[in-house]
Amino acid sequence: MEGTPGSLGTGASLSLRLGQALFSMASLLFMSVDVQFYSYTSFCFLVTIMGLVIPWSSTLALVDIYSIFTRCHLHQPGVMVIVVIGDWVLALLSLAAASASASVVAILTSAGGSYCPPKFCGRYQLSAAMAFLSWFLTAASSLFNLWLVASF
Repeated sequence: MEGTPGSLGTGASLSLRLGQALFSMASLLFMSVDVQFYSYTSFCFLVTIMGLVIPWSSTLALVDIYSIFTRCHLHQPGVMVIVVIGDWVLALLSLAAASASASVVAILTSAGGSYCPPKFCGRYQLSAAMAFLSWFLTAASSLFNLWLVASF
């Protein structure tokens, strides 16, 4: 089933991987603009996970580019299982980090401006939103690749 949309080595997979890397970089950028993010554990967790998603997605995007240009699909069961497990782990960690960061931002904004100035809370909210978008794309690509693994 080499024509499965979104599976490793297709143009849809390349766009999913580039989207994951882009949203992860945006989340990391919005969180790291202020140096006070390290005061909260959930923000540190988000920065760490987004720092893991970027090289994972970029590496698999390079694999997709190679597969597209050479028309050589890497659909061996062992490779696909590693990709699916990596995607699932990063998807779960991304969801946990985005949810934790969003809940801390909600608590900080409801506590008033003394804990989080509006400028920084807005950046933290944007960072959590970008993390959720990155999680959605990671979960989608893992489901597409799981579908391919199940067809072997």
